[in-house]
Amino acid sequence: MPELSSTPLLLPRQVADAYVDALIELDPITGTYLGVRKSAGLLPDFTPAGQEALAELARETLARLDEAETRPGADSDAERRCGRLLRERLMAELAVHEADEALCAVSNMRSPAHSVRIVFTVMPTETDEDWTAVAERLRAVPAALEGYRSSLALGLERKLLGGPRATATFIGQLTEWAGGEGTTGHGWFEEFAAAGPADLRIELDTAARGATRAVAELRDWMRDVYAPAVKDAPDTVGRERYQRWTRYFNGTDFDLDEAYAYGWSEYHRLLGEMKTEAEKILPGAGPWEALAHLDVHGTHIEGVEEVRVWLQNLMDEAIEALDGTHFELAERVRKVESRIAPPGGAAAPYYTGPSEDFSRPGRTWLPVDGETRFPVYDLVSTWYHEGVPGHHLQIAQWVHVADQLSRYQATIGGVSANAEGWALYAERLMDELGFLPDAERRLGYLDGQMMRACRVIVDIGMHLELKIPADSPFHPGERWTPELAQEFFQRHSSRPPAFVESEMTRYLSMPAQAIGYKLGERAWLLGRENAKAAHGDAFDAKAWHMAALSQGPLGLDDLVDELSRL
Repeated sequence: MPELSSTPLLLPRQVADAYVDALIELDPITGTYLGVRKSAGLLPDFTPAGQEALAELARETLARLDEAETRPGADSDAERRCGRLLRERLMAELAVHEADEALCAVSNMRSPAHSVRIVFTVMPTETDEDWTAVAERLRAVPAALEGYRSSLALGLERKLLGGPRATATFIGQLTEWAGGEGTTGHGWFEEFAAAGPADLRIELDTAARGATRAVAELRDWMRDVYAPAVKDAPDTVGRERYQRWTRYFNGTDFDLDEAYAYGWSEYHRLLGEMKTEAEKILPGAGPWEALAHLDVHGTHIEGVEEVRVWLQNLMDEAIEALDGTHFELAERVRKVESRIAPPGGAAAPYYTGPSEDFSRPGRTWLPVDGETRFPVYDLVSTWYHEGVPGHHLQIAQWVHVADQLSRYQATIGGVSANAEGWALYAERLMDELGFLPDAERRLGYLDGQMMRACRVIVDIGMHLELKIPADSPFHPGERWTPELAQEFFQRHSSRPPAFVESEMTRYLSMPAQAIGYKLGERAWLLGRENAKAAHGDAFDAKAWHMAALSQGPLGLDDLVDELSRL
């Protein structure tokens, strides 16, 4: 295991930055996302020993932090925020590790196998040197996937089991990545490598075929060994495990019963607003009838490349309108790219941040899943969420002000609920500012908000097997099951069944992550209201936004406190 720097570490930010340096040695995927060249040809050790090495680094860092926080100057705002974040994050990660959660990490979007595949999409591919690194990393895929398999095998021995639903979905994804069930198709890695230069054709093709074989071997083991062993395991995790994941993804220990009740209160509020907008679109129709009408008759974009360009223009226009009025953006933060997501992943759009030097810009990714027609109502607020002023402005701003934070805060120290809460707050902000001027776009925004409220309800409800309230229009008094949750979610969503299926598998295999959108938004709104109350008429929303975006990530407990001080 790499050691932390032997240089005396006097303050929390120095401890945090030394942790990043040491982590990159253990996790070259993180190194690639940060733009570290020496990481390019490597992959992490996903074996139990590799996971323990990460945990030991966290323990050593916490001991260093204990000492650093006693030093003169450690109580400054910059040091205090960094120390709060580092301690909270490492303790949450250790709690997950010590519960052996890595030994049952099976998901449709968050597993070592997914990390191995997606990292290739952010690697530079402009030069022969870049492609040589791609070939080297392709050769590392078999060992990485075998390490992951060994962790799952140990989980089987210890009766720590992934859910059968996530397992079945993951097997299907592996099959797609491997090029299908037979041996004649080209796998995802081979298709990726096909874009490389002719001079490296043999090297790339050979390495890519080896990676594809490794994917197929993992698929076969998951199908023949793992799936039969977990077929009777529950898909849900129960209260104890759910509470642990709540801390990990949200940076707080929610009162889960109160959070569940809040989800229902938002459901009822949003349903009323949706009915109002639906009436404007199709008089006499309910919200989802109106959305179905828009799927056929609403404004839409034809063509995959056309929708990519349209989304790029949407973000560019948002930057022009917001910069100087509601935000103050550095030139390099103003650049964000719209991309089409590679096939074989989850159905939801996503964002990847810029490299530390901004040589790779922030990017939004749209999965198309064979579609060529894209209704606008389903895109506008989503791209305000993923791009501008959502994920991109927050994450790119952290990288931009890295010299005022620590490298840890600016890059890897994120908290899911902080980022997703900001992105949902950003959607609401655009509504407040008048960027959703017609019923079509506003109903699409409210549909997205309803989806996040339903996430709180079903994610907490099914994992904790809570009762459905007596005033619910859906199965009142019954206890949640995954089957009821999927039915409820489908009834309250404009998304097609395949998307809902993917979402439910995500919630089952990533417990407590999906609640962070709505509960994170609530934290951002509370912080803003507290700051308004403190400043009165002198409250400057633009200054507050930039100060909030520049303070770096925090768990929700700490976030409300710090936002209220600004």
